Amino acid sequence: MRKILILLALISLTLIQGCKTVAEHKRDLRDDTGEKVTVGKVQAEIKKGMSGAEVIAILGSPNIVTTDEEIREAWVYDKFATEVAYSTSTGGFQIFLGERPVGAASKTQRTLTIVIKFDKNKKVRDFAYHSSSF
Repeated sequence: MRKILILLALISLTLIQGCKTVAEHKRDLRDDTGEKVTVGKVQAEIKKGMSGAEVIAILGSPNIVTTDEEIREAWVYDKFATEVAYSTSTGGFQIFLGERPVGAASKTQRTLTIVIKFDKNKKVRDFAYHSSSF
């Protein structure tokens, strides 16, 4: 009887180990290899007095370009990301109950808005940013 219980425990552990959590699936699916516009990048690399070409080299092209009453440009970078991860499994103890899938989902949304204001000489005079995650 003891050997049967040990065997069942080993089989169960083997089946459970094959299951991934939503966080593990999300980590596997997420592609962080590309260059991203982040608050850290703005804080570390954007400086007053930079040219527009230098800003574009760091952040890319802006989403919106506007001018104020003195015809000075303001560039707006508006980024929005939604990440969804799904995880399902039929392993573990479910195998003994008829292979019913068990699952979970996770959804995260992030926003980043950056406003860069230029002076009359087309140099960065000021910048601001706002980030949120929900």
